[in-house]
Amino acid sequence: MSKTLTIKNLHAAIDGKEILRGVDLTIRQGEVHALMGPNGSGKSTLSYALAGHPRYEVTEGSAEIDGRDLLALEADERAKAGLFLAFQYPTSIPGVSVANFLRHAVTNVRNPDRKEGEDLVPMREFRKELREQMDELGVDQEFARRYLNEGFSGGEKKRAEILQMAMLRPSFAILDETDSGLDIDAVRIVSEGVNRVAARHGTGVLVITHYERILTYIKPQFVHILFGGRIVEDGGPELVKQLESQGYDWIREKYPDAARDEDDLEAAQKPASLQAAR
Repeated sequence: MSKTLTIKNLHAAIDGKEILRGVDLTIRQGEVHALMGPNGSGKSTLSYALAGHPRYEVTEGSAEIDGRDLLALEADERAKAGLFLAFQYPTSIPGVSVANFLRHAVTNVRNPDRKEGEDLVPMREFRKELREQMDELGVDQEFARRYLNEGFSGGEKKRAEILQMAMLRPSFAILDETDSGLDIDAVRIVSEGVNRVAARHGTGVLVITHYERILTYIKPQFVHILFGGRIVEDGGPELVKQLESQGYDWIREKYPDAARDEDDLEAAQKPASLQAAR
């Protein structure tokens, strides 16, 4: 049976500043959604709040997977519940190989009741699956021996994220500006990996992006526009074309209250020295 990620009236703040001001969104397994919006509108805040980043405080609303309260869980428990976040800027972990990191992560997600120190996924079984996934994603086998994201190019970091997604088999994957910093070939390669993994495991995907180009490869059925901390417009792929041709001026005119909130968010994120100079 397919699962559903349900977000209702979600409000979230960082360092005491409210960013999300009532987000409503429903994603079912197997669906592909795109979330677009200008810089500072709250797209990354939504992803981090759902994943359980400690700096992001949810002040109101709910987020559930099939009725299970995500917000009551620690970050690792949310991963075990089926949520995956591909970071815009993945962190390097010197001294921890890709293979070692993945073996521990896979064990914990597939055996959520495992206690620390208990057996990991058998090495032979893990290596076989890892090799198969790397071959499918076009990743060199030597990749597994390297320290996680240490010295990786932008494209290698994003491929490492998709390899994690392939091994963890999440019910829902949030891709936070996965196309950021990638050339067109890297965007295509990473997108093909996402499509392959999502199709195999029926993963529900939320693609957070500014640009149309990744959406020519990962084709969304549903498109949402986040503006002023809330989703103001829902539609299909036609919304992407409209944003590419018209920008956000028509959104400002159609939703003046959200436009004021967007201006407030933008001002709040500017350095105090710049605000004083205005």
